[in-house]
Amino acid sequence: MNVASYLLAVNSAWAQSSTLAAYIASQSPLAKAGLLANIGPSGSKSSGALSGITIIDQYTLGLDTTTRGEIDNYVASQVIIQQVSNPSGTITTGGLGEPKFNIDETAFTGAWGRPQRDGPALRSNALITWANYLLKENNATYVTNTLWPIIQNDLNYVSQNWNQSTFDLWEEVDSSSFFTTAIQHRSLRQGVTLANAIGKTSVVSSWTTQAENVLCFLQSFWNTAGYITANTGGGRSGKDANTVLASIHTFDAAAGCDALTFQPCSDVALSNLLTYVNSFRSVYSLNSGIANNQAVATGRYPEDSYQGGNPWYLTTLAVAEQLYDSLIVWKAQGSLQVTSRSLPFFQLFDSSVTAGTYASTTSTFTTLTTGVQNYADGFVEVVAKHTPSDGQLSEQYSKTDGSQLSAVDLTWSYAATLTAFDARAGVVPASWGAAGLTTTCNAPSGGGGGGGGGSGTVAVTFNVFATTVFGQNIYICGSVDALQNWDPNTALLLSSAGYPTWSITVNLPASTSIQYKYLNIEGSTIIWESDPNMEITTPASGTWIENDTWR
Repeated sequence: MNVASYLLAVNSAWAQSSTLAAYIASQSPLAKAGLLANIGPSGSKSSGALSGITIIDQYTLGLDTTTRGEIDNYVASQVIIQQVSNPSGTITTGGLGEPKFNIDETAFTGAWGRPQRDGPALRSNALITWANYLLKENNATYVTNTLWPIIQNDLNYVSQNWNQSTFDLWEEVDSSSFFTTAIQHRSLRQGVTLANAIGKTSVVSSWTTQAENVLCFLQSFWNTAGYITANTGGGRSGKDANTVLASIHTFDAAAGCDALTFQPCSDVALSNLLTYVNSFRSVYSLNSGIANNQAVATGRYPEDSYQGGNPWYLTTLAVAEQLYDSLIVWKAQGSLQVTSRSLPFFQLFDSSVTAGTYASTTSTFTTLTTGVQNYADGFVEVVAKHTPSDGQLSEQYSKTDGSQLSAVDLTWSYAATLTAFDARAGVVPASWGAAGLTTTCNAPSGGGGGGGGGSGTVAVTFNVFATTVFGQNIYICGSVDALQNWDPNTALLLSSAGYPTWSITVNLPASTSIQYKYLNIEGSTIIWESDPNMEITTPASGTWIENDTWR
């Protein structure tokens, strides 16, 4: 880079930073107010709500100590909600997987995508963070008597159900989900540490075993095309904000750029982020004409058709947050590594960069981190450009003109604003134990990776070569519960991401002879492949890949 180009980049970055700083200063209190207005009995926009939720990290990190009452309200509400019988079951029969309740803490009985198994993991992660803070404040009695029973209920559920199908965080696809699996893994690791700290060691062995199984299975979501496949079902490409959100929800600065847990600055997470972002460049007219090394508006996934398929505030901010988290780690460790997998990402900022490790004293480190900082700021600038003067944030903004769309005053949009701003300011969340973990599975660094099942199960990937016409999809069912016991009405949808090869990974009983068939379904028309039934005998452990051709 010559001197003139360097000075132009510096001046541009300064102007961007100055504008962005003004937006952050004005939007931060508005986002906080918008979030609190949607929470609990005192929220101005939550009339009729009983005790509710708030963000715990800001309190425990000393960023906002005015919300203690809301945290206490949240805890009290979860004691109640855990015990409410609902369409998913009771507390002992699956009810903890219920994704939705009425604001008066009664069961919502309408149609919905259930179960959604990320809920218990997210709740336990929040409450364990709170418990760890209170232990440092010498409040072990409250942790043991009040928080621990809630946490134990949730983590027993996670331990027993992580390898069952779930609706994803968008409440659309019923399969296995990267986001859900990642936060389930975190929750079990945190739970083991807390259990040891307060002497509740009876759960440690089983939770540790399942945490290891979950971490193993997590590796199976890596796609050798260079990104994380968000769900094992759904029939889409798998490029999804699900994966970026998972990375920032499991950020642990102590783990550095660990690829095994898909840390924000790992080469797998950066490669995934580049693929995810680029998938929207030609989808929204709002992104027309924007250079490949500049930020764009992003949404849930490129095939999205909900409300016409538009960018979301929270997904655009999630990209920025992952990049800010990465900068935190690189600056703390005084270096960054460029691998063959992350090279295309770093070449956005220096086309001549090559694979290698660059110390913070090198000009390459400065060039790359400055480029990443400006790139990250660009995503916040996109949000700022489409934020109205009153600071109110809806769910989506139009893919054509940036106007607000869909649900108004979305709590998640406000929370995403605050966490992205915190990450930009260098706020480091508490460690959850991601550092130093190992697995015997094939991790992404080994070129792809398989997944492991839970206790007594193995992860079996079914690949079938099948040509179809528009409107047709390929499903599978078979002779065991995990394959829906031959019920074509609940058959499992395979992903068409590798068309004409359709794929799905299912956790099946180990050392078991299983029969199965593929189905071609279009509307109410079901076509079974020809006889005889397919049959496999699953291995005793590890993973299995079955390659078939439609008959």
